[in-house]
Amino acid sequence: MATKTFAKSNIRIEIQEFLKLAVPLASAQVAQAAVGFADTLIMGHLGQESLAAGGLASTTFQFLLNTIGGVVMAVSPLVAEAYGAGRKTQIEQIARQGLWLSLLFGIPMMFMIGHLDSVMILFGQAQQTVALADRYLDFILWGTFPALGFAMLRSYVSALSQARPVMTIVVVGTLVNVIGNYVLGFGKFGFPRMELAGLGLASGLSFWVMFLLLLGYTLKHKQLKDYQFLQNFHRLTPQILQKLVWIGVPIAVTITLEFGLFIVVTYLMGLLGTEVLAAHQIVFQTIVVIFMVPLGMSFATTARVGVWVGQRNLEGARRAGYISISMAVVFMTLTGIILLTYPQQVVGIYLDIHNPENANVLKLAVSMLRIAALAQLLDGVQKTAMGALYGLQDTRVPMLLSLLAFWGVGLTSGYLLGFYFALGGVGLWIGQSIGVAIAGVIFLWRFHKLTSAHIATLKIRQKAEGRGQ
Repeated sequence: MATKTFAKSNIRIEIQEFLKLAVPLASAQVAQAAVGFADTLIMGHLGQESLAAGGLASTTFQFLLNTIGGVVMAVSPLVAEAYGAGRKTQIEQIARQGLWLSLLFGIPMMFMIGHLDSVMILFGQAQQTVALADRYLDFILWGTFPALGFAMLRSYVSALSQARPVMTIVVVGTLVNVIGNYVLGFGKFGFPRMELAGLGLASGLSFWVMFLLLLGYTLKHKQLKDYQFLQNFHRLTPQILQKLVWIGVPIAVTITLEFGLFIVVTYLMGLLGTEVLAAHQIVFQTIVVIFMVPLGMSFATTARVGVWVGQRNLEGARRAGYISISMAVVFMTLTGIILLTYPQQVVGIYLDIHNPENANVLKLAVSMLRIAALAQLLDGVQKTAMGALYGLQDTRVPMLLSLLAFWGVGLTSGYLLGFYFALGGVGLWIGQSIGVAIAGVIFLWRFHKLTSAHIATLKIRQKAEGRGQ
């Protein structure tokens, strides 16, 4: 009876610790997704050409930022492990090198963004579209380092279980971006009308605000200020940098594979016609906002599993992983039920469903939304299970599994169903959903396998030590 009570107590405490991290991190991700929505609205008011060019520029920048940001996310499992083991000096060294990594990757990325015009022209984009997109990119590129620095510090404070202010800081940054978009984009309160350039500048400023606020928090917080990671900042530690890159690059590649799948599917939707593409965009934008919650949960999962790894408690790591995966399942099940119950109301957020001209788009969007709703459950599993694997510092095998699941199965089956079996956009959604489902199953299987193997080895070792005594 005492053992059962102890187990229940452990589960309850783990749920509390997980929610303490997951709620602010997930809320912050949703707030950041809202920025893209606000940007799109303002771009639309600047005209169709600005909307097309701004959407192209914003999507490209976010793709590069998310990819490179995956490298600095390696800070989370390493700091969590050091925190669990009580190694203060190592925590400081990892955070210090994490900032260096943000700088070392940020500078080449700025150069790349500054020369994207030739790449866009190479891919057949119109000169006028590229010229407008360039105005946005020329300003937002100055926010590259703070955006990466913020991602690094978010990983750092999450690993130390101090993520509560992240949500507030992101909301402040979002407000700065939205207000800046209005003032600089339209030229209000005496400022010049900068249009897309103003939107790029506002986004860059919001990244600086978020980075500086979170940096200030880490330096002033009564517990975090004990970690003096800015001291001796000039010192590079190649071994730690190498380990961050070793763990972080596979994370970046995995993000590229997942993000890239949706980009390719979007282009394939375009081949099926404007109405199919419009329906897809409605469903995709809806799923992106919902997906921010399990994404935030996955950050919390990495931190919680990493702390237990640092304490050499693989049973605790397994419990943390399964609890977070279960919480994601609960959330995604609820959202899936809502999408299945009110599909027309969801589509109605984006277009007038009573207008006969939108009838085909409505029908397509509802069909796609039902597929997406059914896939929600395993989408939450795959993201949190992946976060659990990252907590075990297992990043290379998940990268290869992502390639197999997302591209080998998801894209191939989607293409066959959409074009060969003539299911169109619905077939493409079924295919990518199958890829996500397979990823969820194999990530969960791998997490179970790794923790089981470690626990079994530990028990054998403990038995042998007991006999020796």
